[in-house]
Amino acid sequence: MTIKQNTTITFQWFDAFNEHNIEKLLALYHPDADHYSPKLKVRHPETKGIITGRAALHSWWAGAFERLPDLHYEIISLGVDKDYVMMKYKRTAAGEEDIEVNEMLNIKNGLIISSAVVETK
Repeated sequence: MTIKQNTTITFQWFDAFNEHNIEKLLALYHPDADHYSPKLKVRHPETKGIITGRAALHSWWAGAFERLPDLHYEIISLGVDKDYVMMKYKRTAAGEEDIEVNEMLNIKNGLIISSAVVETK
């Protein structure tokens, strides 16, 4: 993939997330993609923070959008190369403190094969 293609995928990711369009979001992921999040570890300790596959991603995001109907991500910065995107964004949701999140996407052949929230503040 090129840097331009990975940048496009990243903007599509933000658009789908902010629209709460799970199907559009899942289309960006490989069917067997992995996702790691410290919030997964807290809400679903049995996962140890890692889920695999589109069905698990669907369930995770559906729960988040149901709990937080106005959940929104605002891009702070992006670092993009041919295989990875490092995103820093502000997470906002009514009734919760804003959080700055660092998340990494690993992209191969036009699909996200793994994503990981690596730090929140």
